[in-house]
Amino acid sequence: MLVSVDHLSKSYGSFAALRDCTLDVSEREIFGLLGPNGAGKTTLLRSLLGFIQPTSGTARVAGHDCHTESLAVRRRTAYLPGEARLFRRMRGHQVIDFFAGLRADCHRQQAMAIADRLDLDCRRQVSRMSTGMRQKLALAVVLAIDCPLVILDEPTANLDPTARAEVLDLVQEARQAGRTVIFSSHVLSEIEATCDRVVILRAGQLVHEQSIATLRQRHRISARLAEPLAAIPAGLSEHVRLIQQAEGRVVLEATESLTELLGWLADLPLSELRIEPVGLAAVYDKYHRESASNDQPVAAFV
Repeated sequence: MLVSVDHLSKSYGSFAALRDCTLDVSEREIFGLLGPNGAGKTTLLRSLLGFIQPTSGTARVAGHDCHTESLAVRRRTAYLPGEARLFRRMRGHQVIDFFAGLRADCHRQQAMAIADRLDLDCRRQVSRMSTGMRQKLALAVVLAIDCPLVILDEPTANLDPTARAEVLDLVQEARQAGRTVIFSSHVLSEIEATCDRVVILRAGQLVHEQSIATLRQRHRISARLAEPLAAIPAGLSEHVRLIQQAEGRVVLEATESLTELLGWLADLPLSELRIEPVGLAAVYDKYHRESASNDQPVAAFV
């Protein structure tokens, strides 16, 4: 594992910003951190970089302790903070020159190419750039660093849809180049389209871990039948769950291939059928909207 977090907690007096967090991130994985503002995402990322001393627990990157060996960790990490601050009197290309001179693994030519892909005019002074343009400049620098781990905290904030799509492509390309990416966001669609796995944080606690490949196999089936559904066949009952049945309408959830399920449905007296993926939004709502109502987060791993 490139990143290993073991029972990591961070408290400020009586306030727990991070509570007993345990997770692993593999090499060449795009790993998503999902949660609303204040959920603990940034606290976790800054703990990985050694900027924050944990109250308890440990974290390691490439075998190095994130607290006691933070310099070694940062040499192997490229980090985009949620609010990147750049030299306002410099022009864009001067900022790139500065970071390329600061780190031997930051490649100027690649940074300029990324800026061009993001349609950024690097001749402009930073103080005259919009918030989105400054975000593009920071991304160009960070994604041009050749290191094992890339940490992106809200990388698409303030970007237009075209630039957002380009950033997601660049994240995929970073993984193809052999890097591991930790992608923190509250934009469900970006996490679902880009990541291999995602964890959901709530009130500083990791409440759910989800494989995106597994999620894509889950579908919700809504059907109207001429007669009540008696039972789900034994061969399907392990992977198909009855969610609701009322007034001739049946709602099912399938967690495996639809082939056998559709064969069974074809023999039923159907007058209406709708099939749609469950999606990450449904999972997220379960652990934020529903759990927030109960105020009892439950850890679940899929």
